[in-house]
Amino acid sequence: MKSALITGITGQDGAYLAKLLLDKGYKVYGLIARRATSTTWRLQFLGIENQVELVDGDLTDLSSIIRAINIAKPTEVYNLGAQSFVGTSWQQPALTAQSTGVGVLNVLEAIRLTNSSSKFYQASTSEMFGLIQEEMQSEKTPFYPRSPYGVAKLYGHWMTVNYRESFNMFACSGILFNHESPLRGIEFVTRKVTDAVARIKLGLQPKLSLGNIDAKRDWGFAGDYVEAMWLMLQQAQADDYVVATGRTTTVRDMCKIAFDYVGLNYEDYVVIDPKFYRPAEVEVLLGNPAKAKDKLGWEAKTSLDDLIKMMVDADLKRVKSEVVI
Repeated sequence: MKSALITGITGQDGAYLAKLLLDKGYKVYGLIARRATSTTWRLQFLGIENQVELVDGDLTDLSSIIRAINIAKPTEVYNLGAQSFVGTSWQQPALTAQSTGVGVLNVLEAIRLTNSSSKFYQASTSEMFGLIQEEMQSEKTPFYPRSPYGVAKLYGHWMTVNYRESFNMFACSGILFNHESPLRGIEFVTRKVTDAVARIKLGLQPKLSLGNIDAKRDWGFAGDYVEAMWLMLQQAQADDYVVATGRTTTVRDMCKIAFDYVGLNYEDYVVIDPKFYRPAEVEVLLGNPAKAKDKLGWEAKTSLDDLIKMMVDADLKRVKSEVVI
C-alpha cells in the first residue's frame, strides 16, 4: 500500500488531496500543528476525519518533520502547509518567510536526512509571477513576486529545484493559479464574496466591502487541482508544472456571477474600501496549462460559473444552519 504525508492537511488543498488519495487506496498521514481549537472542519466536511492519521509537527521544526517521516514512511510527501494568505504576509513577513519559505527547506532536508526515497511535491503559486512579464504565464515565464508571500514561495520553489538537481531527489513544484471551493478560507476574496452573498440574500448583512475589484485572476476548482498534484508524482521524471484554467476574470465579474445567482445586482451591495488594497498589487494572472495537459493529461474540468454557484450554495446552507430563518 502506498502511503502519503501531507503538510497542511487541514487546509483546503490538503483536505481534497487526502480524500483523493484515500479513494486511491493510500494510507494518509497529515502533519498538524497543535492549536487550542480544532482545525479539522474541512476533513469533517468531506467525511474523512477518521480515515487519516494526524501527526503533531510544524514546518518550522525540522525534528518534528523527521519524526513524521519516520512514522509515516511515505511513498509521497506533499508540502501544502504555509502561511498562505497574501494580505497577512505584509503584517507578518518574518513568520511568512519561516513557514512558507524555510518550511520547504525543512521538509526537503528531512527527506534527505532520512535517506528516504519519498517523492516530493511543493505547492508553488502564481503569486511568484506577480508583476507579470508575459501576458500568459508558463513554466518559462520570469518571476517577479509582489508580496512577502510570493517572495517566500519563490524561495521554496527554487529550493525544490536545487534539491532535485543537487541530490537527485524526485521533487516537483506545481505552480498553481488561484483555486477555490466551499472549503476556501473566509479571508480569501472568492469565499468572502460567496459568504456575503448568502448573508445579504438572507437579510443578515447589508453590504460587501472589497478592494481592487478590477484585478484579474485565473480561478479554478481545488478539487480538480489536487489531481494534478498527484499526477506529477506518478511521472517517470520530476518536473515543474503550471496548473491553471487558461482563462482570467475580474473580481468584479466574479461578484456579478455570485450575486446574479441569487437574483441580486452586485452594484447595489459592493462597496470599495481602500483598506483592502494591497501595498503592491498584482493586477493580472493568467496561466498557460499546456504542459500539464500534454505531459500529465490534466485539464480543469469545472467552470468558474459552476464553481461560484457551488460555493454560494454551500454558504447558503452554512448560514441557514447558523440562524433560524
